[in-house]
Amino acid sequence: MRSRAAAAILSDSGFNTAFTMQGGIRAWEGLVAAGPPEAGMAYFGDAVKPDELAMLAWILEEGSRTFYLRLDEFLHDDEARHLFQSLAKAEESHEKTLAELYKTFSGGSALKEKLPAQKNEFMEGGVRVDESLLWARDKDVTSILEFAISLETNSYDLYIKMGRRFEGDARKVFSLLGNEEKKHLERLAGLLEKKV
Repeated sequence: MRSRAAAAILSDSGFNTAFTMQGGIRAWEGLVAAGPPEAGMAYFGDAVKPDELAMLAWILEEGSRTFYLRLDEFLHDDEARHLFQSLAKAEESHEKTLAELYKTFSGGSALKEKLPAQKNEFMEGGVRVDESLLWARDKDVTSILEFAISLETNSYDLYIKMGRRFEGDARKVFSLLGNEEKKHLERLAGLLEKKV
């Protein structure tokens, strides 16, 4: 996503301060990220049914929860560790909400009975959990925070799009989840600002 488009989305969604850089990435003269796993791949096709959407969203939440929990194995910054553990709990709460939504969409089926065996391979942003953990092991806390911000931004954008596809309670649920992701972004950005 281009920075101008990203800034417009953030501005439309209530963020008071969003910047874009004239000239884009080509005009950037500062440090360039070494390349975290590619985020933002299209994980949800147009033909996916509502119950499948809820299940895929649950799977991505589970992947993010796993990623945040496992950062604790090698992250040494106490503030960041505390934040990521807190975000892991929030992802668990999102999973419960999505499981209820799945039940509604599927006519009463329990989501956990339908989940694939490999249910935590991917996380928000559509990136692989194992590759992300491998990448994060030798990165400093600011790089990991920036990566987490990109994941949460993708998730926030995803829930906005999902909310637009539905009416009634489903729209309210996705809107609620989008607002939760927005809060995650604010917390991550706050800590990043403190660390740089």
